Amino acid sequence: MDIQALVIVLLIGGIAGWLAGKIIKGGGFGIVGNIIVGIVGSVVGNFVFAALGLFAHGILGSIITATCGAIILLFIVRLIKRM
Repeated sequence: MDIQALVIVLLIGGIAGWLAGKIIKGGGFGIVGNIIVGIVGSVVGNFVFAALGLFAHGILGSIITATCGAIILLFIVRLIKRM
């Protein structure tokens, strides 16, 4: 992975984590937390989209996929914290 790809992954992760935090209405995670939530959400989103037979292309598709995965991730974390 070159530096350009790393910067793109971090930007998409940050945007997706921030969007998911706004949609779920959780507390702020900070820039590092948003990036981590977004990157892990991207993995979750890719898995869920592939299982449903959906595929997204380009930067916007990556942001949408990562945001959906991050929303699922935050929802699951919130359910576990309530137990």
